[in-house]
Amino acid sequence: MKRRIRMGMVGGGPGSFIGAVHRMAARLDSKFDLIGGAFSTSREKSLAIGAELFLPDNRCYSDYKTMIERENDLPESERIDCISIVTPNHTHFEIAMAALDGGFHVICDKPMTINLEQAKALQAKVKETGLIFCLTHNYTAYPMVKQAKAMIAAGDIGEIRKVVTEYPQGWLADAIEGESKQAGWRVDPAQAGISCCMGDIGSHAENLTEYITGLKITELCADLTSFVPGRSLDDDGNVLLRFDNGARGVLYASQISTGEENALKIRVYGTKGGLEWAQESPETLILRRNDQPKQVLRRGWAGTGVEAAAISRLPAGHPEGFIEAFANIYTAFGNAIIARIDFDNKFVPDFPTVDDGVRGVAFIEAVVASSKSNDKWLKFEY
Repeated sequence: MKRRIRMGMVGGGPGSFIGAVHRMAARLDSKFDLIGGAFSTSREKSLAIGAELFLPDNRCYSDYKTMIERENDLPESERIDCISIVTPNHTHFEIAMAALDGGFHVICDKPMTINLEQAKALQAKVKETGLIFCLTHNYTAYPMVKQAKAMIAAGDIGEIRKVVTEYPQGWLADAIEGESKQAGWRVDPAQAGISCCMGDIGSHAENLTEYITGLKITELCADLTSFVPGRSLDDDGNVLLRFDNGARGVLYASQISTGEENALKIRVYGTKGGLEWAQESPETLILRRNDQPKQVLRRGWAGTGVEAAAISRLPAGHPEGFIEAFANIYTAFGNAIIARIDFDNKFVPDFPTVDDGVRGVAFIEAVVASSKSNDKWLKFEY
């Protein structure tokens, strides 16, 4: 294919943090051109963002349905190839279904939907249409996360026994819902769904845990809390985990951990060693063994493998971070679209799919159900 992928966006209007992140990520490797979008439910706001992005007025739509309809009226050589969904949780399902029905590939922010029924329906739609669906669990796309996954798969730390994943933030420690658009929709059940903290960041922790280890959660025992008065959704949660190989785990997510920024961290302990990776120091992977000094592996240096090198852009000592990891998801999604257009049936994508999205939503529902139940363990069978 001798052109960039033409992308439309739904959401990402004024005040959107994640919309700007998606746009930067899509541009980084020059695979995408953002050529239109329905950036806000307000036509004026959509036009304002479009003007900032140097888009023509006629490609800045008042809503996603109009965008899909009018894009399909254009010649195939002009219309968008895919749609990026960067709206609050409760809107993902309807937009994604409409995009797939319209014939467009989809890249969607997480969690995929607000309930399991929607998630399974979307999974069926992706299968029915044969279109590409990508979920932006961007933490799986850091080079040293790929390094950890490859080392575990190769047996470098032996059989996994224990996994500890933590994701503390502090930004919701106070009742800022009335002042912050980002806080407002996350604590609102009508927009966020049945969970705030576990749905927002706990789903990242679950996805990273299963991705790095290659294990599946089979049972869980959860305790969710709403600490800030007046909140109906959780702002803190703790989960005990059991995995399909017999390993045990602890996962906690918190948005009231005062002073914390974005401290996602995972530690995996096996029979021969342990690995530790932290999102706030993403260039480093720590390897521990009982009979050797601690080893500090750094991106770009000897000792790291082809998996990390394949998604690194800069030499060692030139830090790569959040935007680059997000861009790795977009680039993998873009490569899958290019392979589809070029009829390359041998291409194997490496990005979170609709199946990961179903597991994520199922995890959120299971955690909420477990927290409300008096039973110690709840089966996780999705």
